[in-house]
Amino acid sequence: MLARVLGAGLPAGVDVGIGDDAAVLDGAHGPGRLVWTIDEQVEGTHFERALVGWRDVGWRSFMAAASDVAAMGADPWCALAALVLPDSIDDAALEAIAAGQGDAAAALGTRVVGGNLARGRGRDVSIATTLIGTCARAVPRAGARPGDGVWIAGEVGLAAAGLRALRSARGDAPGLARAVDAWRRPRALVAEGRAMGAAAHAAVDVSDGLACDVGRIADASHVRIALDADSVAASAALVEAAAALGADPLDLALHGGEDYALVVTSPHAIDGFRRIGEVLEGSGLTLRGPGGEQELDPKGYDHFEDAR
Repeated sequence: MLARVLGAGLPAGVDVGIGDDAAVLDGAHGPGRLVWTIDEQVEGTHFERALVGWRDVGWRSFMAAASDVAAMGADPWCALAALVLPDSIDDAALEAIAAGQGDAAAALGTRVVGGNLARGRGRDVSIATTLIGTCARAVPRAGARPGDGVWIAGEVGLAAAGLRALRSARGDAPGLARAVDAWRRPRALVAEGRAMGAAAHAAVDVSDGLACDVGRIADASHVRIALDADSVAASAALVEAAAALGADPLDLALHGGEDYALVVTSPHAIDGFRRIGEVLEGSGLTLRGPGGEQELDPKGYDHFEDAR
């Protein structure tokens, strides 16, 4: 059934796909470097089944992994998916999850070529996606240099606004449709990642919040990054959604997550990116606004915060 839902045919360089004990890849395929990531979507942590359909869950699980590959400047090549499902998930739900995975893979020009399926004793769904990408040059987090601009592709804060709208049963309210779609159907910015690959010194995708993820570039690169408040919260869609929710658009932009925007540092402008700050000597993260410059807490979603 999964082979039927996920589609026939294989990406170039994949010799054996779904239906065997393992996928078989041609080691000579593709130029340059292989970029390999794994991402897991866990019910109760990354999604709530009352707020999202199973097809969207499949889509989200694939796009989250693809965004990690895009953030390195790579093109997705092929993926494996491992699903752990409780007894409450029937064949129809499984087929919908797989269809969502297939939709997302097809949208990015790739495929799921294998994986694993198991029943779990718990009550929550878990989907792990392993994705391999190819690129001529991989862009790390640890490369930002003083004098670089900080540039962003995509929008931040909309997914957080969409989740807040759904949790408050206001997903159908005026001004919130785009935000809800941003949370349910995020998209990995593969073309933008490809565009920045030759020019960027450092890059990250925004999964845990802009402040948190830009702070990771600053820490890894041993630099200070100053963000401009007006540029960070410049999206008209975000301002509209925040107004509908009675929320602060800047707070949503800085601390919301799961938008999968790409943030890069580069001394030059990059097609598809807009400037939101600069890289300086020093350490840490600051925010520039009408009241001057202040330290910015790089808080975001932390899976292990409660454990510390």
